[in-house]
Amino acid sequence: MKISILLPFKENFSPSYAGAVSLNINDILKYSKFKKNITVYGYTEFKKRFKNKYINIETKKRLFQSQNKDYVNKFIELEKKVKSNIIELHNRPIYLKYLVNELQNKNYILYFHNDPLSMSGSKTINERIYLLNNCYRIIFNSNWSKKRFLQKMKSEAINSEKLLVINQSATKNKINFSNKKKIITFVGKLNRSKGYDLFGKAVIKVLKKYKDWEAFVVGDEPRDKLEFNHSRLIKLGFKEHKDVINLYKKTSIAVVCSRWEEPFGRTSLEAAANGCAVIISNRGGLPETITNGIILKKLTVNEIFNKIIFLINNLKKRKIYQSLSYKNFYLSHQYVSKQIDEVRNNLLKINSPYVYLKPSNLRILHITNFNERHNGRLFFNTGRRLNNGFIRLGHSVLEFSDRDIVSRGKSIRDLYGSNTLNDKLIKTCYHFKPDLIVLGHADMVSQDVLHSLKKDYSNLKITQWFLDPLNKQGPDYHKNKKRILDKSDVLDSSFLTTSPDAISFLPNKYKNYFIPNPSDKSMETLNNFKKDCSNDVFFALSHGVHRGTLKGRSSDDREKFIKNLIQKCTNIKFDIFGINNIQPIWADQYFKNISNSKMGLNLSRGTPIKYYSSDRITQIIGNGLVTLIDEKTGYNDFFDKSEMVFYKNISDLSEKIERISSDEKLRKSIGKKGKFKYMKYFNSTLVANFIINKTFNINKEFKYLWHKP
Repeated sequence: MKISILLPFKENFSPSYAGAVSLNINDILKYSKFKKNITVYGYTEFKKRFKNKYINIETKKRLFQSQNKDYVNKFIELEKKVKSNIIELHNRPIYLKYLVNELQNKNYILYFHNDPLSMSGSKTINERIYLLNNCYRIIFNSNWSKKRFLQKMKSEAINSEKLLVINQSATKNKINFSNKKKIITFVGKLNRSKGYDLFGKAVIKVLKKYKDWEAFVVGDEPRDKLEFNHSRLIKLGFKEHKDVINLYKKTSIAVVCSRWEEPFGRTSLEAAANGCAVIISNRGGLPETITNGIILKKLTVNEIFNKIIFLINNLKKRKIYQSLSYKNFYLSHQYVSKQIDEVRNNLLKINSPYVYLKPSNLRILHITNFNERHNGRLFFNTGRRLNNGFIRLGHSVLEFSDRDIVSRGKSIRDLYGSNTLNDKLIKTCYHFKPDLIVLGHADMVSQDVLHSLKKDYSNLKITQWFLDPLNKQGPDYHKNKKRILDKSDVLDSSFLTTSPDAISFLPNKYKNYFIPNPSDKSMETLNNFKKDCSNDVFFALSHGVHRGTLKGRSSDDREKFIKNLIQKCTNIKFDIFGINNIQPIWADQYFKNISNSKMGLNLSRGTPIKYYSSDRITQIIGNGLVTLIDEKTGYNDFFDKSEMVFYKNISDLSEKIERISSDEKLRKSIGKKGKFKYMKYFNSTLVANFIINKTFNINKEFKYLWHKP
């Protein structure tokens, strides 16, 4: 495999002023298994500093001609001779259109090291769609950068397999913590964007107060004259990278207080890798650079001053931050290089689960929305989980996707498609002759047709399951009540994800049962409790599963709750979707994001009601995240505090999040125990078995954790 890497034009690699992109590439290539087959192309006077094979592209400035375009054109001529399998572009999306026009049938990997919305070639939605259509993969250095790329894009345009987050890396040096000095360090451009004006004022106050401490500043900025002077404030100017690392080895406290939205942040990454107690602002991707540190609640001089003196005055706390920062650091060059090599070698595979089929018993016609028209976006749903359960029990299952049939059946003669749906149902039953019809939110199936089918097939049983909230203070209460009762005269049983004890309108003439949202071993495949995660709390707001994108809301109690929670949890890294212009996520994209979080917030609309939860609970607990749930749901009837985290109110929740975030052993223990118990007792096979047993009034002796006979 031949791989060509094209650097940004004029990406510097001088000893004293190396570009971040060049540093990153040079470091990780040392560990790539493809390093002998990789050629780096660029334009720099310091080409000998690259450890890998490097070709310098010479170009001269000409009147009325873009040097960038000339640079890319010369690369194209070289590439036509080399014929690489993969071309990797760094930080210049604008180059892609030049390359695609001249070099067809190539695999392009585009790396974003900065905000995509600030770069030529990716500012507009159409430009980003072009990148998606023409790149094999697009790699972002932070989740923040990826979210910026996805802003205001329709979910249909996003191929989640193409969009990956691979953070930048740093060397984890051997640290002797006894060599740490009373040093505060700031590294970066000395301007307001980097927050140097705030740091400078704060550190002068610190140095006046603490005579045995000193501060070191690395960097300069000729365009932004910010002068701060003190006998123990040592300004070093620009230093070679190795000198910066040696300084971090001695540093006790490192401050990275950028005002601007840092796409990632190499300085805080390297400070953490060298055992510093790191103070950062909550801007851009900065929180993703550290595992343990202090995130500034407010970006002010006083806040920076207070956090520095907190670490100075609390030696024990300072050492804990230093130790955890170093111990939990995992973004090594080897780790990141391996991730990139997997992309290059197409090692990311989807493993199909093995399902053992017992001899068939019942014929089940499962009528629900299987979402064929959404192209797999809503594959991971309750209908499919129950299907898997029925099949594992040895039953024959025929899928009948009512919403897809209605969508295709609309016409002038049948405006809503309902006649087509019910006609097809009658014909399907004629050929399939089901023993059991299972309805899942199948609102347009006619009660009269179901009555007729019962008359035609005397042994036919009909049941329904219903997932939506049924509390009076929740959304769509009257609509959902009507949907539940619509077919009550023809049903043999009904299964709800709310406790029937909490619902007053249910009739007594047919059997009502609670079922948990079922988990499934073929879908809940992650084990987050086994791995390090860079995000603390995950939450995704859907805005309606069939819509799939953001919509305007007059109000949503969950949005207010989340924003208040974020304000309370100042040192917590949240990964939130469906809020603040961030599009909802679905299917594989959902799993890729949830795989990097320690905890998941199980928050539903409206006031809590006994046992109700949306199906997000299966995706949280079933994938090994710590589940955060309101105690008023009553789930502590099934789980204890070693398996789920129950909160009383937002203050209680914020305290528990802070505690679990700082205690990896506790977090992993709760995640593991919660998953194992949920997957054992609330899985799709047991729920499917419960539906059949109760509907046919068989196996009465069989016990279920959620049901008391």
